Amino acid sequence: MACLHDHSCDDNDCSSNWSLYQYIDITKVFALNEANPGSVKSVFKAWEDRLNTSGEHLVSNEGDPELLVFIPFTSDVKIKSISIVGGSFGTSPSKMRVFVNREGIDFSDAQSMQAIQEWDLVENMRGVLEYQTRYSKFQSVGNITLHFPESFGGDITEIHYIGFKGEATQLKRTAVANIVYEILPNPSDHKTRAESGGGLSHIE
Repeated sequence: MACLHDHSCDDNDCSSNWSLYQYIDITKVFALNEANPGSVKSVFKAWEDRLNTSGEHLVSNEGDPELLVFIPFTSDVKIKSISIVGGSFGTSPSKMRVFVNREGIDFSDAQSMQAIQEWDLVENMRGVLEYQTRYSKFQSVGNITLHFPESFGGDITEIHYIGFKGEATQLKRTAVANIVYEILPNPSDHKTRAESGGGLSHIE
């Protein structure tokens, strides 16, 4: 669902303070059916730069508007909303389906699997809409896959910005050294075998 409201973002949680951009593991982001390999990385940017369309952006292959985007995070996150800024002239995605903590999804999987949530999108070239999640379904998100089945009638799909709003947990997903503490065994805990018995915001 996308909800609309008028307010100052300095006083509400639509500001960059709630952006999860810094927790996206950009180097591991990838997309299926992108016309220019690696271009998907360009759509993840600071919230303040969401309307900057001067650089590279994500475009599907000609004649096939379907896109699948995999986004891993460096920390488990809770996602409150998702923002999509698409292209003009019917090239914005018209639908979005989401899968959480499912790696290795291809188009066949995405088309046959039940999404955790899906939205009918609105053309959002001004970046003023956010799609609210069913928040209880978006807790402890380590990675998220976005499926865009079609555009608004264009032969391609164009995406200039993908953003997430929410908060990060303290659980880091990067490898950390495990510290093992040796403790003196308690003899009573070490019996012999015999003893033991064998789940749209309007931004201004």
